[in-house]
Amino acid sequence: MALEVRRIVTGHDANGKATVISDERLPAVSRAGRSHIAGCEIWSTDRMPVDNSSNDAEAQQRAGFVKRYNYVGSGQGTVIRITEFAPGAPKFMHRTETLDYALLLSGECDLELDNGEVVHIKPGDVVVQRGTMHAWVNKGPQPAVFAFVLIDADPAKAAGQDLRTHFPSP
Repeated sequence: MALEVRRIVTGHDANGKATVISDERLPAVSRAGRSHIAGCEIWSTDRMPVDNSSNDAEAQQRAGFVKRYNYVGSGQGTVIRITEFAPGAPKFMHRTETLDYALLLSGECDLELDNGEVVHIKPGDVVVQRGTMHAWVNKGPQPAVFAFVLIDADPAKAAGQDLRTHFPSP
């Protein structure tokens, strides 16, 4: 996969004026055990409100706080990533304890839920994923490229139980 993302980070100079503190290209990295999925971890935070001032916080946010499968898991974290799903990639049903915004940038993809429901997604469509069991299925001829924003959330509750993270091993 040839996915590459340009990450531009702003900050402040010594006089409090806005400045670009970095402008770099991030090559996509294949997910462990899932060579058909590649992505770029853009940024993550581990608390609210976010620290936009300290250099230490900026370095940690740049490096990423991802600790629990594919999200922060601190209870107050966020993650933004760009992910590419290869055509014909095997699906895997999973759930995270997050509220996710999934924006399809290019290609087409199906969102499949554990009840069998399937929704076809085209570029510009946005899925608001609320802790449900789901899979992304690319049946098309082109890679499907998403921007995902994940926000830590309490586990969804249904039928008197907490619906905890389910992230199967590859």
